[in-house]
Amino acid sequence: MTGIIGVVILTFREVWAKKITLGLFIVCTLLWLLMAFALNLDIVEGSISGIRIFGQTADTPTETHVDDAGNAVQELLSLETFVTTVESVVAGLAYWVATLLGLFAVSALMPSVLERGHVDLLFSKPLHRLTVLGGHVAGVASVALVLSTYLLGMVFLVISLKTGFWNVNFLLSIPIVVTMMLVMYGTMTLVAIRTESTALSLIVSYGLIVASLVFLAHDQLIPQINPPWRSVFVALYHILPNFAEVTEPVAKLARGDDVTRWYPFYSSVGFGVVMYGLASLSLLRRDL
Repeated sequence: MTGIIGVVILTFREVWAKKITLGLFIVCTLLWLLMAFALNLDIVEGSISGIRIFGQTADTPTETHVDDAGNAVQELLSLETFVTTVESVVAGLAYWVATLLGLFAVSALMPSVLERGHVDLLFSKPLHRLTVLGGHVAGVASVALVLSTYLLGMVFLVISLKTGFWNVNFLLSIPIVVTMMLVMYGTMTLVAIRTESTALSLIVSYGLIVASLVFLAHDQLIPQINPPWRSVFVALYHILPNFAEVTEPVAKLARGDDVTRWYPFYSSVGFGVVMYGLASLSLLRRDL
C-alpha cells in the first residue's frame, strides 16, 4: 500500500511539474468566473422573468402547457426547469472538455515513466511492476477527479448561488466523467507501454472518441450496411468504447432524470478493463 501511495504522489508531482494542469485550472477558473459575471437572472415567484448576458437582455424563456380545456398556454419558464436544463447542457459540455483536456494533460506521463533513467530508478525500488502501474493509474484518476470536481463543482456553486436553486443531481455527473476519462486513458496506457510514443497514444485515444460519434447513429446505419460488413460494424459497436453515447446519461443525471440505458457506459467500462489488462501483460513482459 505504501508503494502505491508513493507512486500516486509521484504522479501528482509529475503532472504539476509539466504546468499543463496549472493551465487547465486557470482555464476552468476563467470559465466559471465568466459565468458568474456574465449571467444575471430576474426571478419572480419561482419563474424566470428576464435574462441578461453581458448586460444584454435576452428573450424571456417560456414553456408551453396544455390546460384543462386542451388549449396550449405559454407561461414563464420555471426556475427549476431553467436551472436543470442549463446544468444538463453544461454537464454534457464539461464531459467532453474535461476528458479531452485531461487526456492531453496526462498523455506524456506513461512514456516518461518508461524513459531510461527514470524507469531504472523506479524499478530499482522493491516495487512490483503492477504496483507501479496501479499507483500510476490511481494518480491519474485522482488528477481527473480533482479537475472534474473543480470545474463542475464551481459551476454548480455559481449557478446555485445566483438562482437559489440547488440541484445536487448535477454533481452525480462527476463520477461518470472521471470513469470515462480513465476508460480512454486505458488505451493511452497500452499504446504508451507498447510504443513509448506520447503522440501515438493521444492520436489513438482521440481517434476512438471520434469513431464513437459514428456509433451515435448505429440504429440508422446498420440497416444500410451490406450484410458482410454489417456484422463487423455491430461487433465494433459492442467492442469499442461508446464515448459519445455516454453524453446522454451524463446530461440526464445532471437534470435528475432516470437513465434508462446504461449499456454504452457499461460496455465502455468493459473495454477499459480489457485495455488495462493488456497493458499489465505488456508491462510484465517488457524488457526494462
